Amino acid sequence: MTKKQVWIDTDLAAGMKRVNAEGFSDVDDAYAILQLMKAENVEIVGMSAVFGNTPLENAFPLCQKMNTEFAGGKIPVHSGAAEALNLHEIKTNDAVEALASALKKQKMIVLAIGPATNIALLLLRYPELKTQIEEVVLVAGRRKETDHFAIGNQGRRAQDLNFDLDNDAFRVLFESGVKVVLCPFEISNKVWLKKADLDQLAQGDAGNKWLAEVSQNWLAQWIHLGADGFNPFDVLASHYISAPEDLVMEELNAHLEIYPDDTVPENDRKAYKNYLLCDKNAGFPVMYCYDVVADYHERLMASF
Repeated sequence: MTKKQVWIDTDLAAGMKRVNAEGFSDVDDAYAILQLMKAENVEIVGMSAVFGNTPLENAFPLCQKMNTEFAGGKIPVHSGAAEALNLHEIKTNDAVEALASALKKQKMIVLAIGPATNIALLLLRYPELKTQIEEVVLVAGRRKETDHFAIGNQGRRAQDLNFDLDNDAFRVLFESGVKVVLCPFEISNKVWLKKADLDQLAQGDAGNKWLAEVSQNWLAQWIHLGADGFNPFDVLASHYISAPEDLVMEELNAHLEIYPDDTVPENDRKAYKNYLLCDKNAGFPVMYCYDVVADYHERLMASF
């Protein structure tokens, strides 16, 4: 079997306590990484950490932990950007240089499940390597600015966090011409993991047991918001790589537009932000994943 060569760039938080707010951080990066570690048709060439769900100083050790405990330490792990792209002062980092070295040797798919900062830095410093990137798979986007990322039934709207934290990085990707695949909230909110699923994972191997453990507080947080499970956002992007036939997708065009910030309560046109919108209007071509096959849940659990 010819394995897909994949580089993972992640803001891995694995259910850690949030740094600047109450509550816990996302766990879905961990699901995406473990799924690809187990995929028979995927070889993980390298993994890099980026700021996002948690600061870089937390994400990087977690990447090392997953590599050591669940991949036998075989994956090179690198530390990347700690903050958003600064177009006035482009600074490289270990992750960017390691990704560049890897791309000089072979073509790869890049799974970018945090802010796209490291990938944008690579494209700005080494534009000649863009043809070595087969595609960049990201978790971001929506069709309209009124497509809110609703969590539970308590009126909470989530950010399009990976995009919101570094708009310029996404613009660099689009303008570079690399193939972009988006797995947005529209598809992930059709997939749910619940207590029974965590109980099932807890009966599995060491990686599955760890996933079940770090997901408990995350699940409880979603239940508190009125849901009965959580959406494993980033695992839809990893699943696109390992088994794209399990997802439903279409070709759209992406563009950035400014509208009132839908995450600000009672926002009377005082706070605005960029939105990454995907439709048939003029823009940058993307593959937009928006649904899953009928038995997706069974296929997802089987992948672990």
